[in-house]
Amino acid sequence: MRKRAEYQEVQREARRVSTQGFVFLLRARPEASGARLGIVVSRKVGNAVVRNRAKRLIREAFRASAELFAEDLDVIVIIKRPPGEARLDDVTAEWATVAPLLRRRAEDARHDRVRRGGAGEAGEKARDSRGS
Repeated sequence: MRKRAEYQEVQREARRVSTQGFVFLLRARPEASGARLGIVVSRKVGNAVVRNRAKRLIREAFRASAELFAEDLDVIVIIKRPPGEARLDDVTAEWATVAPLLRRRAEDARHDRVRRGGAGEAGEKARDSRGS
């Protein structure tokens, strides 16, 4: 994800999962074209060098943990604390501890998508019937 509007939409409608160092925001999309990643790192985490290192680490962990994220998900990872000396194995191990919860929240996000889509279609049908 690259656009601010995409981030805002995910943040507004997402299911959340927290770990010690990260917050995951999960939102299901109608098309399954591969999981999309967004990363949020505030300046409180560190200077630009630290933040960029953290983002590189998260991108690599996302690739290494692809089985945790379904093809129809938008995932935003918020980094809560500086990675310090954390390595890829440390991050993937932390994510693996919440894998069952991530799967459950992804399923909840799919149900939310169905409800959002269903409500939108019903509203459109109601408008069409009034206009005719």
